[in-house]
Amino acid sequence: MEPCRLGAKEAAARIERGELSARSLIESCLERIAAREREIQAWTFVNDQAVLAQLHHIEKTAPLRGVPVGVKDIFDTCDMPTEYGSRIYAGHRPRADSAPVALARAAGGVILGKTVTCEFATFVPSRTRNPRNTAHTPGGSSSGSAAAVADFMVPLAFGTQTAGSVIRPGAYCGVVACKPSYNLLPRAGVHPNADSLDTIGVYARSVEDVAFFLDALTGRDDLQGRIDRPRIGACRTWEWELVEPPMAAAFETSAKQLDAGELRLPESWRRLREAQATIIRYEGARSLADEYRRFADRLDPALRLRCEDGYATDARDYQKALSYAARCRAASSEVFGDCDVLVAPAATGEAPKGLGSTGNVAMNVVWTLLHVPCVSVPIGVGPNGLPLGLQVIGRVGEDARTLACARWIEARMNNAAGIKPQ
Repeated sequence: MEPCRLGAKEAAARIERGELSARSLIESCLERIAAREREIQAWTFVNDQAVLAQLHHIEKTAPLRGVPVGVKDIFDTCDMPTEYGSRIYAGHRPRADSAPVALARAAGGVILGKTVTCEFATFVPSRTRNPRNTAHTPGGSSSGSAAAVADFMVPLAFGTQTAGSVIRPGAYCGVVACKPSYNLLPRAGVHPNADSLDTIGVYARSVEDVAFFLDALTGRDDLQGRIDRPRIGACRTWEWELVEPPMAAAFETSAKQLDAGELRLPESWRRLREAQATIIRYEGARSLADEYRRFADRLDPALRLRCEDGYATDARDYQKALSYAARCRAASSEVFGDCDVLVAPAATGEAPKGLGSTGNVAMNVVWTLLHVPCVSVPIGVGPNGLPLGLQVIGRVGEDARTLACARWIEARMNNAAGIKPQ
């Protein structure tokens, strides 16, 4: 097996045992990028020599042991350009690393390069293509990170989610994506979109590797725990009419295989999607206050229009949306009842054809607004041969339990599909 195809935890273990060098792993990833980048277009910056030079600063006992990491290009990096997906910041060089990047380096990670982001991590489509079928979108805004992990260019990557920008690309590209509880990972040095929603997330090719990465970043070994048989609630959400028939059928099959009981969301939650839209419009415009004031002509026209809508949003409506979300969030633990986690579709269906849209965020925005941890697990393919994802949702702050349940669900779904653990 080519080293670039190894999972992150397995690669780190082989490096520790002396069966693999970090240099060989990184060179394998760089070779994969050289072979595939022209087709996938997942990266904004990779410098082979600069990457290998980082190996001289790796602490041999650090948990990641030189495993490479892709970084969405809204995270500041002290040694690489950070352009936020915008021509306004072409060639921009921050003086410091963002907090997540600094934590990854401290944990022994090697920053392989910067991955493509949609403009300022919004909805504006990027150039990245889905590795499963390059005629289709990989989703967004963490387009490059999801695609790079899916295409074996890198075993781990950072993303961000304000609406559905971690979970949806993971589902579309057929990898495991995790949006932890709000503020599990620090956001310092990451360009904001909507501050009360923005969440740092991660990608890998298994739940085990996601948990391993998050443990390395946080020092929380409980994130790598297990659970024997979780209690699971099948949640069809108030946006169920937007779910495409193949995704709905796959969800129903998965729910049966997981012995999941039906869980209905309260009527009082019907307006959460609307509240999230109000908040992201209001905060998103103000996050780009300087760019909109001085460089409006360099913003994508659709993003410029969203800024205009955000400035036109009444502050009282914004405050009402925040208060409503806070009330629902406070009651969310009770909504779970005796379930350890809920499951719901990770996206409305397969990745749409074309690069003109990053897809529908309807399956994600409510959970982002509620600040709950979510993990997307692949559950097969749809009629176009593209991946479908199941979203595992936990209570606020119960990231360890959510990851343990997601790991159990992943194993159960793989067993049902006849996929043997590697």
